[in-house]
Amino acid sequence: MNRTLFTCLLGLVAWASTARAQLPNGQPPVVVQPAPDPQWAEKLFPKLDHDFGTIAKGSEAKLRLKITNIWQQTVHIRAAGTTCKCFQVRIPKDTLASLESTEIEVTVDTQKFSGERKSTMMITFDRPAYAEVPIPLMAYIRNDVGLTPGGAMFGNVPKGQEMQKKIQVSHVGRPDWKITELICKSPHIEAKATETGRFNNGTTNYELVVIVKPSCPAGEFREQVTIVTDDAAGPQIPVMVEGRIEPDYYATPEILDFGVVAPGAEVTRNLVVRGRRAFKVTKIESEMTAGTFEARLPKEGKITQIIPITLVAPTTPGAVTDEFTITVDQSDEPVRFKAFARVDPARQARK
Repeated sequence: MNRTLFTCLLGLVAWASTARAQLPNGQPPVVVQPAPDPQWAEKLFPKLDHDFGTIAKGSEAKLRLKITNIWQQTVHIRAAGTTCKCFQVRIPKDTLASLESTEIEVTVDTQKFSGERKSTMMITFDRPAYAEVPIPLMAYIRNDVGLTPGGAMFGNVPKGQEMQKKIQVSHVGRPDWKITELICKSPHIEAKATETGRFNNGTTNYELVVIVKPSCPAGEFREQVTIVTDDAAGPQIPVMVEGRIEPDYYATPEILDFGVVAPGAEVTRNLVVRGRRAFKVTKIESEMTAGTFEARLPKEGKITQIIPITLVAPTTPGAVTDEFTITVDQSDEPVRFKAFARVDPARQARK
């Protein structure tokens, strides 16, 4: 190599090294982060396949697959879809900060399709890096058994009240077909089946009554009643049972999200506490983040209380999570909610 050219190259390397160490305005040098774990996206999922099993025609067949962002970087879901229209996918929240969760909802179309169904659900991410996660899906939709409606969907149920839903079960094919047993693992759900008709064309009808007992605790419930029949080829038929038991007093939202904030910033969000009758909030407690969250308690008794909660962001970057207990004067049962925020030095505090 030409000696003059070699000397120039050495000088250029030395200049670049000095410039990197002495960037203007005291800014630190830019450091390229190492590539993420190649399986980073797969590690968000508790399982990477799902078999719905054998399900009845017209039944509610639904999977709620919870994923949690276990990484420090924000995760963004770019797209989600399936290779067969017999499975439909919905994602209610596509951007997850560190430690945030969402549920990927997959539904089987049991009205338009029947028989063995196979598909692949593809979840595509573009942050913090591009990734695709394929999840095989399987189901077998029976033509000979039908449910109307497709499940026991209770919606909101006041706590302490008994409610019931009726489902018509029909079978076509074998004239002596029978329901022999009903199974439900939850002690708060009861089911009864009564034969309502048996016809010469081989059709058998039953009425299934699903009961939510007064003992069912507050919160969402997702259970399954299994119909056991004398059909050797497919003796079990699952029936989905869903709803929400509303307590006497509850807070919304259940997770108070303050978003991404600057260190030392003060951000206020409103928490709404509702009850069946007028009440006062006497105390809000938390042992994990004392001094980080501040609440202004209302003085008057009302059926709906709006409580401003202020986050005083710590100076340390990272996620801030906590669970709070609310005490009301009309109940011995505490009301709970969670708070979430992420402190990011790159975010400028509002003045």
